[in-house]
Amino acid sequence: KGVKTGRGILPLYINSTLDKPHSLSLSLSLSLSQRVEVRPKMACPFSVVVAIDFGTTSSGYAFSFTQDSEAIHMMKRWEGGDPGVANQKSPTCLLLTPEVRFHSFGFAARDFYHDLDPEEARHWLYFDKFKMKIHSTSDLTMETELEAVNGRRVRAIEVFAHALHFFREHALKEVKDQSSSVLEGEEIRWVITVPAVWRQPAKQFMREAAYLAGLVSPDCPEQLLIALEPEAASIYCRKLRLHQVIDLSVQPLTNGFDLDGSRPFDSSFRQAREQLRRSRHSRTFLVESGTGELWSELQTGDRYVVADCGGGTVDLTVHQIEQPQGTLKELYKASGGPYGAVGVDLAFEAMLCQIFGEDFIQSFKAKRPAAWVDLTIAFEARKRTASPGRANALNISLPFSFIDYYKRHRGQSVEAALRRSNMNIVKWSSQGMLRLTQEAMNELFQPTIINIVKHIEELMAKPEVRGVRFLFLVGGFAESPMLQRAVQKALGRTCRIIIPHDVGLTILKGAVLFGLDPTVVRVRRCPLTYGVGVLNRFVEGRHPRDKLLVKDGREWCTDILDRFVSVDQSVALGEAVRRSYTPARLGQRKIIINIYCSATDDVTYISDPGVRKCGTITLDLPEPLPPAGAAARGGGGGGGGGPERREIRATMQFGDTEIKVTAVDIMSGRSVRASIDFLSN
Repeated sequence: KGVKTGRGILPLYINSTLDKPHSLSLSLSLSLSQRVEVRPKMACPFSVVVAIDFGTTSSGYAFSFTQDSEAIHMMKRWEGGDPGVANQKSPTCLLLTPEVRFHSFGFAARDFYHDLDPEEARHWLYFDKFKMKIHSTSDLTMETELEAVNGRRVRAIEVFAHALHFFREHALKEVKDQSSSVLEGEEIRWVITVPAVWRQPAKQFMREAAYLAGLVSPDCPEQLLIALEPEAASIYCRKLRLHQVIDLSVQPLTNGFDLDGSRPFDSSFRQAREQLRRSRHSRTFLVESGTGELWSELQTGDRYVVADCGGGTVDLTVHQIEQPQGTLKELYKASGGPYGAVGVDLAFEAMLCQIFGEDFIQSFKAKRPAAWVDLTIAFEARKRTASPGRANALNISLPFSFIDYYKRHRGQSVEAALRRSNMNIVKWSSQGMLRLTQEAMNELFQPTIINIVKHIEELMAKPEVRGVRFLFLVGGFAESPMLQRAVQKALGRTCRIIIPHDVGLTILKGAVLFGLDPTVVRVRRCPLTYGVGVLNRFVEGRHPRDKLLVKDGREWCTDILDRFVSVDQSVALGEAVRRSYTPARLGQRKIIINIYCSATDDVTYISDPGVRKCGTITLDLPEPLPPAGAAARGGGGGGGGGPERREIRATMQFGDTEIKVTAVDIMSGRSVRASIDFLSN
């Protein structure tokens, strides 16, 4: 296997391939130092922090000047949207021209696409809810493609870069309008939010998209931070005061009524919804700091769960506020899944397939893509108004082209199709609308809501989380009274369920705070076990014979997993794992090391079930410096046993939102260019 022993330190087994044959033949040595504390480096000062909350269904940005960090400014320069709402986030939809050039994003993209002639619309590329593709793709690469509504495919990295570039242009214009001085590009720190359940490839993908969009240069990676969505929400929630939240736990339930029996249960949600609506009209929010008037229930030492219920995913994180600085410590690894509000949309589509036939729905989506988008927008608007105990039906307008297309292709009316389907919970209105009864809405919501509640309950039952007193509901889906009621009914007697007034903007504001102080989360939990494959001395009876390698008369056991970190291990910010690697031959310019991961810690070999190669570390070796005094000696040969073998020490940090690696040449003290790649696997 081309592995040499170096200086009596355990050699490591690496299985790598490079473009040139025989370009990698190396001996790697394991440093005995396991985990070393490294003080987090504070980046050079920035004048402004701009955060982009890139959501599945809606997106937006906010910013704060570092000299006035208590003021968080919300985005305002949207084209289109609802009149009178200054800080409404934009729908996450992108429109490209038939020549695959950027045309518009958000409301402008949605409205322009809506107004296109049906035949012309078939040539335009419209993307919406495309963020979910990154979560669902197990083999994500730079070449992964997204499918537009019309069926045409484009590289996903280009779609995301177009969207991020749009945000860059809007944010920069607004920041410059509010800045009294001329801002240079390097004075801005950018923050992009991602779900906490996203793995390293997806985080790296967003970083690469940001580079492509021109947010920052790959040469200044520290200028861009990847923020985890529930973590950002937690950073914001820990500062909330009593007047900034709604407590769903103050009115316990008795069979759907308040304890006094005087008021239907959902009236409190109507009141809460009105408070949420009013809170959106203010553009600038003050973040009070210091001890001051802290919310009387949340104090140093308290533990709490944040459930980020978004469009695509539900993310759960558990934090404790530490003494004395008020930093945050993660108590259990982030968990969640694809249980966002999109699940309700998919259930509605499945209902349409049941009524009108799946073949018709697929044909309509392909032939009338703009009309299909209109229908999904109409459902989205009505979905937001669904609440428990609602007496009257929800009306959803069917586009005229849908009614006409069905009649021409099926030879009968939409009303006849409804009657034939025997779906009594959906009625037909003579005004051209589907009437969804409360039973129908329950059927659409319940599968997603049941998944969310079950996931929260399972988390609350973990030993590390048991006894937590507070549950914060955040994210766009947390505005839904249907979800609020289900969570309160299941968990309201065991913990306080808190909803911030500005629930849809909580992550965005927290991301700004994270950009202002990235060290606020001091301890995180590892989502996976990471390590490399190594050689150890073969022990008869302990190691299987098929792992035996005889090299230079010595017996080695191959494929042993050398752990860097273990799943759910607590890792402090700046805490590092160090390993030393020695090139096997003179003149070697590159070392490539395969990284393996596992969702469990019960593994011994990199060939065990559940262990997979997930990335590579690349060390680019500089030309070695000549030894001191070599020039004076004139290179006349003479003395010795040849040049000393080089030792490259790599330092890996797992306590941040992204895995980081640096390296140094021990002999010369020079930095070695080190990179970690999870996208080219």
